[in-house]
Amino acid sequence: MTVSSAIATAGEAEQVLADFAAIMERLEETIAEETARVRAGRLRAAAELGPVKSELADRFMAECARLGAAGDMIARALPQAVDALRRRQAALQSLLRTNLTVLATAQAVAEGIIRGVSDELARRRAPSTYGADGRAAPPASRASQPLALSRTL
Repeated sequence: MTVSSAIATAGEAEQVLADFAAIMERLEETIAEETARVRAGRLRAAAELGPVKSELADRFMAECARLGAAGDMIARALPQAVDALRRRQAALQSLLRTNLTVLATAQAVAEGIIRGVSDELARRRAPSTYGADGRAAPPASRASQPLALSRTL
């Protein structure tokens, strides 16, 4: 059965829901592992999960569209399965919120480090002079040099 085929019977719907649950479980495991790796500061290891997470997310979205197209039939034929699926998706959304928070925190920390390095380099390159009021003059914005970074982890 291809991902794009329509769901016509309750039996097909049960199979698609079982496949969807398996995809969702693997996606949850992958996201949880990525979150744990980022929290542990293992960014390279977390980045290695990107292709797997992307492939699972693509499959997840394709199956969501397929289930949505047959939503009325599935809701009538398998109401308990639909309720279980809704609960499972709520748990996945909570896991995704946690993952996004951890990723945003890691990004903010990295940006803070980069800014700190850039400011320190600018301070060291700026001439040590005093202004008219006898205080040390802050580095001029043109005193700072561009900072080149590799965006690969």
